[in-house]
Amino acid sequence: MSPEPLSQTSAHANVDSAEIHKFTHRAHEWWDPKGPFATLHAINPLRLEWIDGQADLAGKKVLDVGCGAGILSEAMAVRGAQVTALDAGAEHLEVAREHAVEAGLEIHYLHTTAEAHAERHAGDYDVVTCLEMLEHVPDPDAVIDALATLVRPGGWLFLSTINRTPRAFAEAIVGAEYVLHMLPTGTHEYGRFIRPSELGTALRRHGFEVTAMTGLTYSPLSGRYRLVARTDVNYLMAARRDEAGTDE
Repeated sequence: MSPEPLSQTSAHANVDSAEIHKFTHRAHEWWDPKGPFATLHAINPLRLEWIDGQADLAGKKVLDVGCGAGILSEAMAVRGAQVTALDAGAEHLEVAREHAVEAGLEIHYLHTTAEAHAERHAGDYDVVTCLEMLEHVPDPDAVIDALATLVRPGGWLFLSTINRTPRAFAEAIVGAEYVLHMLPTGTHEYGRFIRPSELGTALRRHGFEVTAMTGLTYSPLSGRYRLVARTDVNYLMAARRDEAGTDE
């Protein structure tokens, strides 16, 4: 599989350089469980178990979109998935490749976008994941279109993002960034948050059924994350493409 270059043409320019810089300038700290990406390390076991429980990752051909330095990618590979992962941040990927070699894992990392990859790999994947990324791109609908294209008929798509609610503003921005300092200040913008109903509408347009959804919450008292029924802040969504694989 040859890598696609990161194109800046109108078809593939759905990349916000300022958003990318928020993460790439600290790429060398990505695998520090107590560093600026500690939240990702803390929630990864929860989201991995939830995804594996829905799709049974072992032996599946999986694409991880917006992989960063590979925290979820590696975890899925350990579960027996055949993982390809892509990101628009080159610095992330250098760290990801080095860490995978150290861990003895075979993961194919690509410096590209979902839109560009979808042009050459439509229907190639049993499972596609895109977690904590949609709220960081200029046109999330374009990403969703590409993700849907990449999933084979009968395959799975897993998404996570932040709901656009007053509670999400209070917890994900004010609380997490300014009070508890769990994330760097400026990580999120409220206007980029996405309601579950909006995601569901976009997915149904591509012949997907939303099969499950769960919320993710943090308790300052226990210092732990857990999956919960309410989805008014952080949430994960599972959707399955119909066997016909047709869009509306």
